[in-house]
Amino acid sequence: QVQLVESGGGLVQPGGSLRLSCAASGRQISPYVMGWYRQAPGKQRERVASASTGGRINYADSVTGRFTISRDNAKNMVYLQMNSLKPEDTAVYYCTDLLGHWGQGTQVTVSS
Repeated sequence: QVQLVESGGGLVQPGGSLRLSCAASGRQISPYVMGWYRQAPGKQRERVASASTGGRINYADSVTGRFTISRDNAKNMVYLQMNSLKPEDTAVYYCTDLLGHWGQGTQVTVSS
């Protein structure tokens, strides 16, 4: 049974940084593309970033240059480094293997 558990969310001021972590269990992540999505109140869930083991990385236009996705296959972990955070980045952030498995989400709030 695949489980994804996010951590690292919180309250941060505009311009600040956070690092989200996703711990995977039940299966090795190495063969799979892993991604981060987010959902703000009243909005649809949207893709933030994704990364394959082979190094193919994609970002949403809204986070390009500010967010960095990375993965450690040996530890079965996926990360999202978020810099220069803006109030519009406020959302629940979810980790996914893009195969229908999702974590429970971690809240990120950017506010002064």
